[in-house]
Amino acid sequence: MSFVQTYRKPKVFGFTVLGALVLGALAGWLGKGTWLAPVLAKIGSTFTALLQLTVIPLVFTAIVVGIASLRNLGGGRTAARLGGKTFLWFAITSFVAVLIGIAVATILKPGAGLQIEPAAGALDKLAKRASGSWQALLDNLVPTNIFSAFTEGEVLQVVFVAVLVGFAAYALGDKAAPFTNLVKSFFEIVQKVVGWIILLAPIGIFGLIGNAVASYGNSFVQPLFSLILTVYLGTALVLFVVYPVLLKFVGKTSPLEFFRKAGTALQFAFVSRSSGATLPLSRKAAADLGVPDEYANFAVPLGTTTKMDGCAAVYPAVATIFIANMFGIQLSVWQYVGIVLVAVFGALATAGTTGWYTMLTLTLSVVGLPPAVIATGVAVVYAIDPILDMMRTATNVAGQITVPVLVARSENLIEGPAAPAEKDLVNA
Repeated sequence: MSFVQTYRKPKVFGFTVLGALVLGALAGWLGKGTWLAPVLAKIGSTFTALLQLTVIPLVFTAIVVGIASLRNLGGGRTAARLGGKTFLWFAITSFVAVLIGIAVATILKPGAGLQIEPAAGALDKLAKRASGSWQALLDNLVPTNIFSAFTEGEVLQVVFVAVLVGFAAYALGDKAAPFTNLVKSFFEIVQKVVGWIILLAPIGIFGLIGNAVASYGNSFVQPLFSLILTVYLGTALVLFVVYPVLLKFVGKTSPLEFFRKAGTALQFAFVSRSSGATLPLSRKAAADLGVPDEYANFAVPLGTTTKMDGCAAVYPAVATIFIANMFGIQLSVWQYVGIVLVAVFGALATAGTTGWYTMLTLTLSVVGLPPAVIATGVAVVYAIDPILDMMRTATNVAGQITVPVLVARSENLIEGPAAPAEKDLVNA
């Protein structure tokens, strides 16, 4: 057996990824302030750029093919039921996640007694970014030009277009078969390209984690350790308690089996900080757990842009309480209710890799904090976002894999224990 064939085995690939993470951290520590730091940054950014290149076409084709293929699962009623259950579980898990975020932040009180001024120019930089609001969400949902949604990388608009096109192809049935087959072929081509890029993951992860350590180090973590600890604890409770309980008692799936088959996706999500870039691995993990391709192609890409318990539920709750504590503001019961409502119904506002910002500013706006407090508070958390985003993204991806398993099991689409996937992504 050749080295390449051995490397492509899931276990070997997973250990290689872990090894790259450790070596990257060591290189970042040794290379801080030297010529090695920008080299690590360039390696990481190049790998991320390659992945981002495939996100838009992958999301569009996967959703269109997934919706059109729902006919193979038993007709219109089955498709509607699957879609309804998917969104219901999205809402349920988001509700639980935001309650955990509020509870952990209330107990640990991150930011209490902390007085930090935003870095020079931070407010000016933040002022140029659009604040989260329901009006902005609705305005940005429907593209004025279908092509601009793709060329400008507006992920939420691409999802909207893909859902419309997918259901149109579903409704037309055989009449749309030529178009569906074309999109499916393009989907397979994109999958092949992504498979090649994923093989470079250890190199990319080496650069990504090395750059993070070289850029921030211990001095970056210590000043806001309370926020980091609270976010990590809240997301860990969702990732290692809530999801396993649901998988065990609702999904009839062993949590150990889940983490074994989804482990590579979660590791990659942690270091890449991108649910979109992890999408191919997330789809593979869902398939490994027995979710049919027709449903996985619909639910996982949809979850990538709308199901983010880390970024859209736990984090906005913790960060809002942190900012309130930092300024000595006591939140009322109704303000806590506002945090919960935004987490449950505002998931669509988290599209793309910077969705946390929109979701946090949306939450702070609904809670009713003064504009100056919002701007200063977001500037503070913005400074340490790379560290927070690692665990948030891993939690996002775990939820994006968990929900399809729960729904597929409830519809008897998974028979017996979680079945292995027929295809292995790294063999693409």
